[in-house]
Amino acid sequence: MSPATIELLKNAMIISVLTSIVCGIVGTLVYSNRLTFMAGGIAHAAYGGIGLGIFFNKNILATLLIFTLCMSLIMALLTNKQREKSDSVIGLLWAGGMALGIILLDLTPGYHGDIMSYLFGSILIVSNENILFMLILTILTILIVLLNYHKFEAISFDHEFAAARGINVSLLYLLMIMLIAIAVVMLIQLVGIILVIALLSIPPYLSSYSAKTMKSMILMSFLWSLISCILGMTVSFSLNLSSGASIIAVSVFLGFMYLVFKKIFMKIAEK
Repeated sequence: MSPATIELLKNAMIISVLTSIVCGIVGTLVYSNRLTFMAGGIAHAAYGGIGLGIFFNKNILATLLIFTLCMSLIMALLTNKQREKSDSVIGLLWAGGMALGIILLDLTPGYHGDIMSYLFGSILIVSNENILFMLILTILTILIVLLNYHKFEAISFDHEFAAARGINVSLLYLLMIMLIAIAVVMLIQLVGIILVIALLSIPPYLSSYSAKTMKSMILMSFLWSLISCILGMTVSFSLNLSSGASIIAVSVFLGFMYLVFKKIFMKIAEK
């Protein structure tokens, strides 16, 4: 293999580990708090950040992070007290972010060939600088969750009980949405905007069948994500396919096989 290929494979492994850590943590919070639609809304609204970065010729990753955090903050503030109306708010901001990104790209002269990479993911858009940025975001995510783990655990299983115990549920909800935004920014580079929601929801969903505690669910989600990323990257390099689609396809296939064999073994055990 050429030095360029070796460097690409090394970056792929590092990114797989970092994104899997974030997926394990944030994906568990998303699943436990039923925030899948929220995560999808943030991911699609983030398209506006990509449009802003390209239109103003700024660092796309930095612009994407700032814009996504702002959009997630707006979503959190508007849905915190009126959870029953959250779907409408999320849908509005989802569409608004996408529309903004498309309009800005239309207004920007020149060819934007790499825009497809942000939609469907590509290891080629991840530089060493981006990896360092992702490492910082991963460490930040870990620190936030470690400092508030028991509080997150409490609101994930019973909001009302957590509030009765004096836990600031609104603040934790805001922190949780911000963590989703960070995860979205990281995953966009790997699997793209379109497929972010799959990698945040499939691993924790599969982990829920075996995990007994939140800690075990985070660990199992991390392992599911890591295996999916590594095998998906292998398929992507071998067949020259999109990394995002390959990772999600592998994740879906493994998940389907796991559920099928689990059901078979349960029937055998009953007999």
